[in-house]
Amino acid sequence: MTAQEVRLCGLLLREHFGEVVEKVGTHLLRSGAQNLRTIIHETDVSLDLVKKSLCVLVQHGVCVFSSGRKGPGSPTEYQTSCDRILRILRYPRYIYTAKTLYGDTGELIIEELLQRGHMTMSSTVKTVADRLTQNMEEGRSMDYSEVSSAFSKLVETHFLQRCPPLAGAGTTDSTTPATPATPAAPAAPVSTTQPTPESFPDCYKVPHMTLIGRGKRQLSSEEGEDQRNAKKAKLDLESHGDEGIYWQVNFERFHLHFRDQAIISAVANKLDQTSSEIVRTMLRMSEVTTSPTATCTKPLSANEIFRSLPSSYNIPRTILDQYLTLLVDDPMEFVGKAGESGGGMYVVNLHRALANLARATLESVVQERFGSRSARIFRLLLRKRHLEQKQVEDFAMIPAKEAKDMLYTLLSQNLVQLQEVPKTPDYAPSRTFYLYTVNQLPTARMLLQNCYKTVANLIERRLFETKESKRLLEKSQRIEAILASLQASGAEPEQLTEVEEMITAPEKQQLDSLRLHINKLDSAENQVDETIFLLDSYVNSTATSTS
Repeated sequence: MTAQEVRLCGLLLREHFGEVVEKVGTHLLRSGAQNLRTIIHETDVSLDLVKKSLCVLVQHGVCVFSSGRKGPGSPTEYQTSCDRILRILRYPRYIYTAKTLYGDTGELIIEELLQRGHMTMSSTVKTVADRLTQNMEEGRSMDYSEVSSAFSKLVETHFLQRCPPLAGAGTTDSTTPATPATPAAPAAPVSTTQPTPESFPDCYKVPHMTLIGRGKRQLSSEEGEDQRNAKKAKLDLESHGDEGIYWQVNFERFHLHFRDQAIISAVANKLDQTSSEIVRTMLRMSEVTTSPTATCTKPLSANEIFRSLPSSYNIPRTILDQYLTLLVDDPMEFVGKAGESGGGMYVVNLHRALANLARATLESVVQERFGSRSARIFRLLLRKRHLEQKQVEDFAMIPAKEAKDMLYTLLSQNLVQLQEVPKTPDYAPSRTFYLYTVNQLPTARMLLQNCYKTVANLIERRLFETKESKRLLEKSQRIEAILASLQASGAEPEQLTEVEEMITAPEKQQLDSLRLHINKLDSAENQVDETIFLLDSYVNSTATSTS
């Protein structure tokens, strides 16, 4: 974990949970596992606030706790995970993916679970149904069964999973509902190993829920507040058959989906849409059988692929064989051949695909920062591995002076490395070969750290812009709230116009400019996060394949 990662984690925690949670979270990141007394002493935060901060972190799955390292009876220790905090950066992408796959209902289910960390199915269904009903026409409402169906589909495709049972609860009966880990019972853990959701047999089992009804609209009047509170208290007392069974977002499943989409998109750009559809079919067929850490998918026969292709494509078998041969012969090596039985056995080379995508990202960065000629030298060194300066000049067809300047620039930025190969033990310059090379993995790691720094800078800039215009934004929000209230009560158009004119023309212009600027910063964050995901997947895949 580097300083840039800790800085970015701190900014994400501050933006989503506040400064106190940021202070506790970053302290645990820097210090490792610590007990409650040590955290209070070293952060100078009150006991009550530290407890609340730990509750928030545990609720959102970014902090785990276990029995102390000194053995039974020692104080419970808390530890935060940098990777889990960095997932906050990807929340908009998770929500957008759910919307693309399962519509507005899926989007709101994922959004609610991300906002609250974990929830029961009945609570999620009621909240989402109410929100959907609020946006429907008067007289229409969302049935709980429709939301339950979308929830079940998300569980079936493993985008949602049950929270793992409390550590040390393995002796309980399997029918006992799983409860999410909270710091309220520090004496419970007896083992330092944290259970994973997949190790729990009912991880993807949807409970039978007795929830019947439709979503309800929020009451806007003040007297409706008391009615809402009374109804909420009554609902809280009702049981729906899923008490104590909490659900959370399965981030790993989303990451596998993002990886597959990146591979499919790369094949479509390199070859054509039909090739990408064949690769999509292969990835979909091997979703269940392939381990998340596998370097390639399980072998699939050409006959199986042919039967699983979408009927809308109507590809003849001979054409499919030609496409598969084309994919196998392609230098990117997205698809490999694993045997001849069943018309030929084929696999998707997941690690090779990620390596090629990371390589393309590195080449793109070099081209954008240093120009097309430097990118030509960089690609040449990636392909040829080791070259002397004279060879670089000849192969790249670039004048000696320019090639020398470009190589030294790339060398100073650590994008290119220089390797000395002496002819004699004395390392005399006249009897030493100086070879330029590119080490893809260290270069990808360095670029990943640059991406973390970039995102942190973008977040800081956005927070600064918002703080500078805080008064104007608050005024705008107040006026929007007044307008919404007047529209709900059926006010006259003259009244609405009068309220709208409370913001002057220069203020409107300033607001539009601010919103445009913040939208650009948000968009840039999401784009850099795509690069982070690609490089991080490649680094992790390399670590898995070499271990």
